[in-house]
Amino acid sequence: MSIRGPRKGENYELSVDLNSEYREKRKDAIKRTIASMTVGKDVSGLFPDVLKNMQTEDLEQKKLVYLYLMNYAKTQPELVILAVNTFVKDTDDPNPLVRALAIRTMGCLRAEKIIDYLCDPLQKCLRDENPYVRKTAALCVAKLYELKPELVVENGFLGQLHEMIADSNPMASKMYIDVTYGKVVANTVAALTDLHNAAAAQPSTSSSDAGIFTITTSILNKLLIALNECSEWGRVAVLNALARYDAQGEKESEHICERVVPQFQHVNGSVVLAAVKVVMIHIRGVRREDLIKQLMRKMAPPLVTLLSSPPEVQWVALRNINLLLQKRPDILSNEMRVFFCKYNDPLYVKVEKLEIMVRLANEKNVDALLSELKEYASEVDVDFVRKSIKAIGQAAVKIDTAAERCVNVLLELISTRVSYVVQEAVVVMKDIFRKYPSTYEGVIPTLCANLDELDEPEAKASLIWIIGEYANKIDNADELLGIFVDSFTEESYPVQLQTLTAVVKLFLKKPDSAQGIVQRVLTTATKDCDSPDVRDRAYIYWRLLSTDPGAAKAVVLAHRPPISIPRTTVSPVLLEELLGEISSLASVYHKPEETFVGRGRIGADAVRKGTEADDRLSTQKALQTVAAGQQAENLLDFDDTPAVEGEPSGLAATQVFAQTPAAVNLLAGTSSNPLDDLVSIFGGGGGMSVSTPAPSFGFSGGNPGLGADLSSIPATPSVLVPQTPAPPLQQSQSQSSQQEDLLGLF
Repeated sequence: MSIRGPRKGENYELSVDLNSEYREKRKDAIKRTIASMTVGKDVSGLFPDVLKNMQTEDLEQKKLVYLYLMNYAKTQPELVILAVNTFVKDTDDPNPLVRALAIRTMGCLRAEKIIDYLCDPLQKCLRDENPYVRKTAALCVAKLYELKPELVVENGFLGQLHEMIADSNPMASKMYIDVTYGKVVANTVAALTDLHNAAAAQPSTSSSDAGIFTITTSILNKLLIALNECSEWGRVAVLNALARYDAQGEKESEHICERVVPQFQHVNGSVVLAAVKVVMIHIRGVRREDLIKQLMRKMAPPLVTLLSSPPEVQWVALRNINLLLQKRPDILSNEMRVFFCKYNDPLYVKVEKLEIMVRLANEKNVDALLSELKEYASEVDVDFVRKSIKAIGQAAVKIDTAAERCVNVLLELISTRVSYVVQEAVVVMKDIFRKYPSTYEGVIPTLCANLDELDEPEAKASLIWIIGEYANKIDNADELLGIFVDSFTEESYPVQLQTLTAVVKLFLKKPDSAQGIVQRVLTTATKDCDSPDVRDRAYIYWRLLSTDPGAAKAVVLAHRPPISIPRTTVSPVLLEELLGEISSLASVYHKPEETFVGRGRIGADAVRKGTEADDRLSTQKALQTVAAGQQAENLLDFDDTPAVEGEPSGLAATQVFAQTPAAVNLLAGTSSNPLDDLVSIFGGGGGMSVSTPAPSFGFSGGNPGLGADLSSIPATPSVLVPQTPAPPLQQSQSQSSQQEDLLGLF
């Protein structure tokens, strides 16, 4: 006896209408059911009622019912079996649209119980006389392979797909042959590519090896013939397959490039980028320089056209263009102006355009670039202004002849007295000084005059570096650095480090006037600073100055090579790999796909479970490592004698350890609560006694010369020496105090 829901509510009304004797009323009820399903309402209880309306001549109603079945097939797998007969019957329908709809829906149901009923209808549809049915059935094979690869191999579907690449319809007219041939081949290639990717991600088995799609010379010719007849997405599938093909020689590489070049004119940006990828891959096998230049010249206009797309498409195109310019800088050498930023461009597009403009900068177009960047520096978007000023500095570093013009533009920007403009300009000037030392010293007074405008750590550190580097040419360098020494403990760590180095440079260049300030900064850095990096550097400088001023000069005032802008942002090997992934996420992220895509077809739940399993395994290994005392020093042993190779070390060498059941469980990996067992070993082991003396370390002579004149610093810096060791711990001490000490160690 079936139990139905209460006789009220929306679902009850839909159920009544779905069983109405009037066809229009039933169709309207199905539409309302689909509408409820679309907004997230649970209408799975209407499954039997919707299923009754499956057998109909109305194609629209049949599509709606099929859509409902695809959505709820996983939650109602037993009831889906009731629809099998209708599916099989529809695959024999005179209407090719119904046949294709039926085989597509059966492939999308993804219910285990219906898979066995799919093979026979799929065999018929793969040999159907209508190309629309055949191209739909080709994609169904790929869906079946995801669920049961062995069924695809056993029923010979792979062989049929390979035969379909040469598909044609001899009964149709020539024009019809061209159109349908391209669509069938494109879907077949897409299906075979999916099978190839799924098989490559699985361990080697008979079914996975059979799914590998190897493109031969004969298949290559068929793909090139079908390329111009495919739809836009079909062309993308064919072009991706051509990108995987290994050309057999220079002639074949040239042939592929020449056949693919017409796709540059396609209106779809995805087709253009896929064609660019194929050309960039196969151009590696081309040796004729004239042909390479010709291909590069033809590649420029379609890339420029992509910049007239919506912002999101522009950004994807710009990321790919960035990669192409790193490999072939001459592709867009004459197209600088198309990358000028528009007022309504989003920030992410402007940033990419700035980077590309710097890559395209040369002596011919640098004036136009500087004029444009100067305009950008007056924008209201602070981040964009900063990046524009940074681009001016990059242009100065890249083009030697334009450096003076870039410096003049930066001085004009500094004269605006806008805080963030001045600070970014100071940072950029530091890089220019590193590239062209002792060239633009006349700018230094202007930079020092804006000292009060600086409140960001990077800008302060940059100006301090400039003052220290040119301390011998700045009369009041000690006064300027004294400002930062007075507020030394309040500054950020980068500023403290730069102040310390700059003061030492000043002392080495002007020892008479800088002795007091160097003592102050070294004393403050070693006594009052809480950063170990700053303290360590101060101690190093102090001992260098006290022992060998010549060595201090060699270290602190060492010659630094001029900086330069790297030609590529990724390694050459990775660049070649990313060029083979153009038009994919890898080329957008500028990272190989392995870094952000898991192997195989896995969902978020599988990723989360795998991460948890890895974390548990890592925790188990870590606890076992601690327990066994491997790769860790014995914290209880202060003896200087080296451990005997092959002997147990660390905690594993203690006698009580091996006798503890918790330790045995930890080492075997069978512990139910590893952390508690580990604590019990060290906290409740009982009987553990330590008789090795523990020395205390300290300074024998205190800080060397802190607060004294540099002339009074001893020639030999003080070193860390152990004081007299404390008496050894006696056996009579209480076990509780020993256990507390042991727990404190861990």
